[in-house]
Amino acid sequence: MTAASPRTMAPRLTVDVLTDSPRWDAEPGAEAAVRRAIAQAAAIEGSADPAAEVSVLLCDDAVIATLNARWRGRDEPTNVLSFPAPPAGDPAAPVHLGDIAIACETVVREAREQGQPVSQHLAHLAVHGFLHLLGYDHVTDGEAERMERLERDILAALGIPDPYARRDA
Repeated sequence: MTAASPRTMAPRLTVDVLTDSPRWDAEPGAEAAVRRAIAQAAAIEGSADPAAEVSVLLCDDAVIATLNARWRGRDEPTNVLSFPAPPAGDPAAPVHLGDIAIACETVVREAREQGQPVSQHLAHLAVHGFLHLLGYDHVTDGEAERMERLERDILAALGIPDPYARRDA
């Protein structure tokens, strides 16, 4: 199966990416990987408003640790955080789905530990974060299975191997 280009899949989905850490300079193509992953997720999942907006912050561990402490009460870095936006008051305005933050050092470390390219792990985390913005979660086993199955389908369409295969083996 050949995946369509992101512009063909979700032509009006706007993905704003802000790179807030020079550490990402060592990962060329990070912004493109995030945009492509989110566009593919939107195309396959299908429930996002086609005129939706998503903001992604490519940051470092220090920034994400601060966000994690403030919003989740965990004073430590994590790989990805998602912040779903409240419903917009103006029905004519584009739908802002929310914000995603992804930490460079954690992503690079985890990718090395898992023996995969950073770009693939980054794409997985972008998809994971985006699905959280759409209301998916993994608190219960059933929710986790549903979300992971969708992640696998999206990543397969991007040509990325199943990130859960090593865990499940």
